[in-house]
Amino acid sequence: MPVPTQAARELFGSKLPQAQAYAKLLAGRGVKRGLIGPAEAERIWDRHLVNSGLVAELLPAAEAVASAEARPIRVADLGSGAGLPGIVLAILRPDVSIVLVEPMARRTAFLAECAAELGLCNVEVCRARAEELAGKVEADVVTSRAVAALDRLAVLSAGLCRPGGLVLAIKGASANAELERARPVLRQLGADEVDLVTAGSGLAGLVERPTTVIRFRTRGITD
Repeated sequence: MPVPTQAARELFGSKLPQAQAYAKLLAGRGVKRGLIGPAEAERIWDRHLVNSGLVAELLPAAEAVASAEARPIRVADLGSGAGLPGIVLAILRPDVSIVLVEPMARRTAFLAECAAELGLCNVEVCRARAEELAGKVEADVVTSRAVAALDRLAVLSAGLCRPGGLVLAIKGASANAELERARPVLRQLGADEVDLVTAGSGLAGLVERPTTVIRFRTRGITD
């Protein structure tokens, strides 16, 4: 099991033991059950946990919703898979309520085990397709990582988001090209504040590549 990188130590801080326990679950049961590839266990920290965790800085502050509606920020992690980024965000932001949306039984079983064994009281596992939950979840933020091309992903994400909510889609090197191809769909959805951002500037020099995120807001209720 690889030791945490310096970037991981800086990012997780006092929550590092919890992150290490999750990394062990991923590299063990996660690999055995085919949720991540065997080669990924050797680069579990920077490629997966840190890459996912950097998105925490893009989540709204707890007061953004709680002060107005007396409830925690609600995040839906679409196509959560092995829990990236949902489980990582739950570790870093215990003040946020996170719904892990995943249709496959073996994945939801693993997610439930992770939430229980890591003591994540802010996590709910929901076995369903995003299409089945459209208009029902009404999350303040929808996250995703390696789920689908942006033109399709934008529609699925908007269906889980409240009016005016935030969508954060983690993407790779092709992010800019995906964004340009998805512009017509984003216009049809009435998406606002569409941009391509990087997370992780605070760990410059420690992170090999900052996390690339396509970010937009869904159509507001008064639009």
